Amino acid sequence: MPFAWASGLVTAACLALQAGAPPAEGVRSGPLPVALHVSGLVRAGSGSPSSVRLVRTTGWHGGAFTTETGDTVTVHVSDSYPQEQVVPQAWAEFFAALPHGSELASVRIRIAPLPEVEAFCGVGSLGCYGREELVITGEPAGGTTPEEVARHEYGHHVASNRLNPPWRAVDWGPKRWASVERICSRAENGTAFPGDEGYRYSLNPGEAFAETFRVLAEQKAGAALSSWSIVDGSFYPDADALRAAAEDVAKPWTGPAEKTVRARFRVGGPRRWLMPVTAPLDGELTAELRLPPGRLDTLELLSADGSVLARGLWAATSTRRLSFVVCGQRRLALRVTRAGVPGRFDLTVTRP
Repeated sequence: MPFAWASGLVTAACLALQAGAPPAEGVRSGPLPVALHVSGLVRAGSGSPSSVRLVRTTGWHGGAFTTETGDTVTVHVSDSYPQEQVVPQAWAEFFAALPHGSELASVRIRIAPLPEVEAFCGVGSLGCYGREELVITGEPAGGTTPEEVARHEYGHHVASNRLNPPWRAVDWGPKRWASVERICSRAENGTAFPGDEGYRYSLNPGEAFAETFRVLAEQKAGAALSSWSIVDGSFYPDADALRAAAEDVAKPWTGPAEKTVRARFRVGGPRRWLMPVTAPLDGELTAELRLPPGRLDTLELLSADGSVLARGLWAATSTRRLSFVVCGQRRLALRVTRAGVPGRFDLTVTRP
């Protein structure tokens, strides 16, 4: 579905590009067969870009380039461009200067004239990304610079190489940014639609993160900020969102934190034990209560107002487990209620 950007354009994240291995540096390849299913960067009125087709280009030159930063970036340029017009090494330096982590080494960048980009990504497209392949134009088109498109599409590459369980980061955004932007709560409330490349495209948080990355990269480069009109204004990043995005890039979230507490119910003491739990990020929280034989203690997860959010179920004769998807709740508590003689227990908690 076509939607409007500042210059009558829309961007998209999904490109399934299946091609042969890229040629070595400095070696020209022949026509490249490409089978693809895309939803691309589309000009309004051009119709839906989603299709499956077989495309042949005139060929590519380029390869893996070592940049001034010491990074290796793979760039291939269509032979349709004169060699002096679009220089692969210069584009490798551009991408190496973007905020990035180790994912830079895996991206494959293809730069081609607009008609060839449209053949890859769909009619009216300026670029697209998928399966570690990023396709952009090498010249301004429709009032949009190739650098704007490149920054946006690289944002998708960052997200596709980040974790945000139980959700896909490429659709929901990486863990820290998605938590700051309350994507889970917004999805529940119908003000965000992860992965939607159709009518609710402007409320797609995957596109919003790519745009946030573009802003972050423009700030780093000291470039003039482009307009914010691809996605809804409610996603426009404040300082906290930009800080979270920068951390997602530089220090990717790798998994939940785990903590084990050993406690004891004493003779004559309280029958309930409470442990506060902070949840700075959205995602799955789990708790496992291990009891001595014969004890039937209960385990509950409580909200800040004391409401029961989840109850532990028996996972073994002396083990209760619960899981809960944290969705905006930042202050929680775990409550163990004794059922049996006083004594010890162990509680292991994992949180995003």
